[in-house]
Amino acid sequence: MALEITAFFHAPSSTYSYVLADASAKRAAVIDPALDYDAAAGRTGSQSAQRIVEHLKGRGYGLDWILETHAHADHLSAAQFLKQECGGKVAIGEGIREVQAAFKQLYNLGKDFATDGSQFDHLFKDGERFVLGGLSVGVMAMPGHTSDGVAYVVEDAAFVGDTLFMPDSGTARADFPGGDAGRLYDSIHRLLALPEDTRLFMCHDYAAGGREHRNQTTVGEERAANIHVKDGVSREDYVKVRQGRDAALPVPALLLPAIQVNIRAGRMPEPEANGTAYLKIPLDKF
Repeated sequence: MALEITAFFHAPSSTYSYVLADASAKRAAVIDPALDYDAAAGRTGSQSAQRIVEHLKGRGYGLDWILETHAHADHLSAAQFLKQECGGKVAIGEGIREVQAAFKQLYNLGKDFATDGSQFDHLFKDGERFVLGGLSVGVMAMPGHTSDGVAYVVEDAAFVGDTLFMPDSGTARADFPGGDAGRLYDSIHRLLALPEDTRLFMCHDYAAGGREHRNQTTVGEERAANIHVKDGVSREDYVKVRQGRDAALPVPALLLPAIQVNIRAGRMPEPEANGTAYLKIPLDKF
């Protein structure tokens, strides 16, 4: 058994995707894969995700899981592309049902769109574990940024999604449908209760202050220096700061295109009679 973690950076969305593998058993999972999307042209592409495919095939890894930490609002998921190319089950936290219900109404998706999570191959419960080769991976529910957030924990590593950012960038916003700053604080403190040397792998980094992009920190570093939730910050104070910051933040550029794809496990809407698929943009809702 040999834990191996390889990061892939999707520059257009500042997203980190990961290949988590048992290198000895040659079994792998991909976490938070990003599809290329040109919003101006309405054009999708798989060049970035193809790098992950080439890595898997080059290492001779079988792909068992394609793991989402939540239904992302800043990029379209490449889960279906990876599944087509390499196989594997697409999974997310069971809170996706709440996200689907909220956005079904926003997009007016109609009675045929199920809000039971059945678009995914598996929905994880809090505390569930699964095996990847010889590795045992645990799932921690991380509601707050969204209601479906999860972290994946294996040995001394945790993949935290948007729950936490690097210490100089703080934490994710909590003002999306189903978001809640108090729940986010509670989720973060579940992570910060892990051993101090636990490595935390970020889903995003925006290179605060012009520094180089970074994708990894530790529980100890977050507890000592996170600008929003370091040791000593109360739940009440955090909620006040988070809500104040969220009120001034713009809507993410790709939220409306991305969510309708990501609640479908990375599938595009079905093509219409002319053979073209269309994304829906609700007007005057944000």
